Amino acid sequence: MRVISVMNQKGGVGKTTTTLNLAHALARKGKRVLAIDLDPQAHLSAGFGIDTRSQAGVDDVLMENGSIRELKVTVRENLDLLPAGVRLGEMEHRAEGGAKRGWLLKDAIARVRGKDYVLVDCPPSSGILGMNALLASREVLVPVAGDFFSLQGLSRLMSIFEHIEGALNQRTDKWVVLTRFYERRRLAREVRDKILAYFPGRVLRTAIRETVALAESPGFGQTIFEYQGKGNGATDYLALADDLIKGRVLKVSPAVRAKSA
Repeated sequence: MRVISVMNQKGGVGKTTTTLNLAHALARKGKRVLAIDLDPQAHLSAGFGIDTRSQAGVDDVLMENGSIRELKVTVRENLDLLPAGVRLGEMEHRAEGGAKRGWLLKDAIARVRGKDYVLVDCPPSSGILGMNALLASREVLVPVAGDFFSLQGLSRLMSIFEHIEGALNQRTDKWVVLTRFYERRRLAREVRDKILAYFPGRVLRTAIRETVALAESPGFGQTIFEYQGKGNGATDYLALADDLIKGRVLKVSPAVRAKSA
């Protein structure tokens, strides 16, 4: 079972959009998937059409009031969701539990059976919820939009990962996915080349093209496959699922290698 946290502290990079559609893409390919909404904003839950105002979820798991098996809901074929829950935001401010609080999600996921993939949609902060995600995961997927500020944010995020991993003596495999990508935009190509140079062998092959449908579909409680199943967004996320399954990454061209030398 692969446990992957989808994480980026910068907003607007398609973090939740990627979790939502990648989870459904993997499920459509026959993989048994559990998606976990670890963001108190509960956007992933809303994207699957779940109203968290009356729905318990990962909040009760982290407060040890229930298990994933009891609280998950089936949202699509081969795809279960552990919603955020109304009390998830309280976790950042709870003092009881001490250091144990950071391991609660890992312990809960360890009891999950019958899944091929667990995707965790993380909050933008690196507090106790982010710590739970990192400790529970063997892999991290970082969505990065094709702009300068996203590149800066990626560098800071990788530094945070290194600091936390060093303190905990735990390493994770890191993947980068390019989102909101427009091939004809020179800045997007330059950002892609810089990321390739800095993180060779870590950038998944498929870039998610910028489309209006990807922004619109969550508002209807739909994934891109239900909202616009024959568009670029659906095509890209199916290809990204294959990249993740097979470990397909972009190769660093000699020109990019020369620029970074």
